[in-house]
Amino acid sequence: MSAAERLTISRREWLLTERPSSRWQARLGRAYVTWQRFRANRLAVAGLVIILALLFVAIFADQLAPYSPVIGDLKHARLQPPSLQHWFGTDDLGRDIYSRLVCGSRLTLFVVVLVAIIAAPIGLLVGTVAGYAGGWTDAVLMRITDIFLAFPHLILALAFVAALGPGIENAVLAIAITSWPPYARIARAETLTVRNSDYIKAVQLMGASPLRIVLRHIMPLCTSSLIIRVTLDMAGIILVAAGLGFVGLGAQPPLPEWGAMIASGRRFILDQWWVAAAPGLAILAVSLGFNLLGDGLRDALDPRSADQ
Repeated sequence: MSAAERLTISRREWLLTERPSSRWQARLGRAYVTWQRFRANRLAVAGLVIILALLFVAIFADQLAPYSPVIGDLKHARLQPPSLQHWFGTDDLGRDIYSRLVCGSRLTLFVVVLVAIIAAPIGLLVGTVAGYAGGWTDAVLMRITDIFLAFPHLILALAFVAALGPGIENAVLAIAITSWPPYARIARAETLTVRNSDYIKAVQLMGASPLRIVLRHIMPLCTSSLIIRVTLDMAGIILVAAGLGFVGLGAQPPLPEWGAMIASGRRFILDQWWVAAAPGLAILAVSLGFNLLGDGLRDALDPRSADQ
C-alpha cells in the first residue's frame, strides 16, 4: 500500500470516527457522509454538472460569446441556419443566437438566485414563527399562506408584474412574492415536530427567549428541508420567469432573456425552427439539471436514508 493510499484511509477514518474531538470534526464528518451519498447518485451528479456549467457560462459569458447579444447584422445575417459561423443560427434581427443564449444565462441565474434569497428566508421565518407560537399567530399566518397558495403560481405572478410594471426587477419581485408559501408550510411542519422535544425544552429551561429559540435552534433544523425544496423549485422559477418574458412582462428587449427569445421566434417556428428551439432547449437543460440536483440533495440530506 502506497503512502498516498494510507493517507487517504487515515483521513477517511478521521472523518468517520464515532467520537469526534471537536465540533469542526463532527461537521466535516457529516459533510463527508452527505457527499458520499450524493456522489453515489449518478443522475444527481449529472444535475450538478449542468448547474456548474451554467455558473461557468454565466461568469465567463463575455469571453464565450463571439458576437454581441444585442446588435446583429440585419442585412447579411438575418435568419441564418446553424453553421460553423453561427452555431445556433441567427434570429430575425441578425443576432447570433448562441451569443444571446450565453449572455442570457446571466439573467436566468440572476432571477433564480434573487428569488431564492428573497423567498426562502421569508417562508422560513413565517413557518417557524407560526409553528412555534401556535394559537392565533399560527392561524393568521397560515390563512395568509393559504390565500397565496389558492392562486396558480404563474397567474399570481402575472398579476403582480402587471401591477408593478414590466421589467426584470419587477419580475423577480413578483416571483419571490408568490414563491414563499410552500417554504412556510415546510418550515411550520418541521417546527411542529421539534417544538415539544426535549432539546427545545432544555433550551427553554436555560432561559432562552422565544426569538432566540426560533432563530438559533429551530431554523437550523429546518434548513435541510428548505434547501431541498428551494433546489427543486428552481426549475419552476425558471419556467415562470420564461413565461413572464414570453408575454412581454419580464426582461425587456433587447435583453437576451430566454423566454422572450422563444416569444420572438414563435413566428418562424415552421421554417426557421432554430430561433425558438435553441432557447427552449436551454430552458429544458437547466430545469432538468435543477430537478436532478434537487432529487440528489433530498436523498443525501434525508437522515432516514442514512442506513439504506
